[in-house]
Amino acid sequence: MTNVRDVMGVCEQLWPKNLAEDWDSVGLAVGDPESAVTHVHCALDPSDDVIAEAVELGADFLFTHHPLLLRGVTSVAADTLKGGAVHTLIQSGIAQFNAHTNADSVLGGVSDVLADILQLQDVQPLVQHPEADEGVGLGRVGTVEPTSVEDIAVRLAQGVDLSVRGIAIGGDPSAEVTRIAVLGGAGDSMFGAARKARAQLYVTSDLRHHPASEALDTGARGGPLEHLIDISHYSAESAWIPRAAEQLDEALRSGGHSVTVTVSDVCSDPWSAVVLPDSEEWQWN
Repeated sequence: MTNVRDVMGVCEQLWPKNLAEDWDSVGLAVGDPESAVTHVHCALDPSDDVIAEAVELGADFLFTHHPLLLRGVTSVAADTLKGGAVHTLIQSGIAQFNAHTNADSVLGGVSDVLADILQLQDVQPLVQHPEADEGVGLGRVGTVEPTSVEDIAVRLAQGVDLSVRGIAIGGDPSAEVTRIAVLGGAGDSMFGAARKARAQLYVTSDLRHHPASEALDTGARGGPLEHLIDISHYSAESAWIPRAAEQLDEALRSGGHSVTVTVSDVCSDPWSAVVLPDSEEWQWN
């Protein structure tokens, strides 16, 4: 019989906990390590819709990228947001486990999927993990043959589950670039690393007005980073979930575990509609 502890051990081999950032929360949030597991369901977020999907499918282990309990809570009462999720999971016999920044840093992780979609070559971490082997760390930077920023955005759009907000370009869409940095998830804090890596284009998510404007101004004044692509957090990271599920399925089977592994159909992007310039029509997801 495969139990929660067995699946946790496989996850630890694939996405070692020591690669997580100090501020992060990774690992088992809900569940009994000795409980049996027959079905692992994989998703980006442990949202209510995802948990309901796991319940409907009869899963007993929910693997996500984002943590259920990233920041401290003072109550897990059933009528609170986090408490409601915890109660539903326990009542349904579902363990909940996540790999977050450890899955960002590991080889083959979130940013490597983006690098593969963009067909980057000579890929290196944007920030090398101080306690890991060479090549392991947050973000990726690599090279392409001279390609326009617009073509890079199209390549990205064809390789991810594009949200209703689409892809935003900062800088000149027609400019050619050869060196690109990528970071799955919120990338405001990594502008310095992208410049240090001599990236001409930085592809990431959740860019705020002032840091993005200042980055473009710095590039216009002779800095290496002249162009930005902002893709939704969901689109950037959900592309990794099928790969994670495949890796988990293969590792479980190699270890002699007969466990079903499925991937969520839920889009957990929070935005459902946009109004485009010069348009009176709603664009629905």
